[in-house]
Amino acid sequence: MKSEDVARYLHDHPEFFDQYAEMLTLVTLPDPHSGRAISITEKQLFNLRDKVRTLEAKLVELIGFGEENDSISDKVHGLAVALIAATDQAGVLRALYSHLGGAFAVPHVGLRLWGAGQGEGREFEAVADSVKAFASGLHRPYCGSVSGQDAALWFGDAATHLRSMTQVPLREADGICFGLLVMASEEPHRFYPELGTLYLERIGAMAAAALLRVAA
Repeated sequence: MKSEDVARYLHDHPEFFDQYAEMLTLVTLPDPHSGRAISITEKQLFNLRDKVRTLEAKLVELIGFGEENDSISDKVHGLAVALIAATDQAGVLRALYSHLGGAFAVPHVGLRLWGAGQGEGREFEAVADSVKAFASGLHRPYCGSVSGQDAALWFGDAATHLRSMTQVPLREADGICFGLLVMASEEPHRFYPELGTLYLERIGAMAAAALLRVAA
């Protein structure tokens, strides 16, 4: 008789251990942790404990994710309130820079506008056609390396130390891109390619709406 036959028989006859209950204590299995022989009942207990530990770890992880999302939501809400309260272009720009650099702790924030009002700040400096084309073609915020990204040059001498960035297109209601919000960091994993972009998209939408509202 092969082991497969035994396994099949036990599977097809679950009442076997009801009839021969003593077998549960007589049959022993090697403990993967200590190497000693243990009964089937003990094995089941060990397996159950392992599953409980795994579930506990997942629960802790989910709680951590929930707390992190709550924290981000609070920060986005704070930014939204500040943008709504701003009554002019300068106020909107202050709200963006102060909240992104403060509550969100983004070390480098850059913004360029080419279709929403006029001004003399760096936000209205000339933008390379390559950057405009890149921004217009984004279906979601870019997250990843600064390598090969022209917008990294906006940060001057600091650009050589940057390792990751996100580029958030700013669009009108009809989808036309009129600006680009860039956030960058010296940390290579701050804005990694697999990063979820839901909150970035919301920040971009709020910034775009506020900038268009106060456009000169």
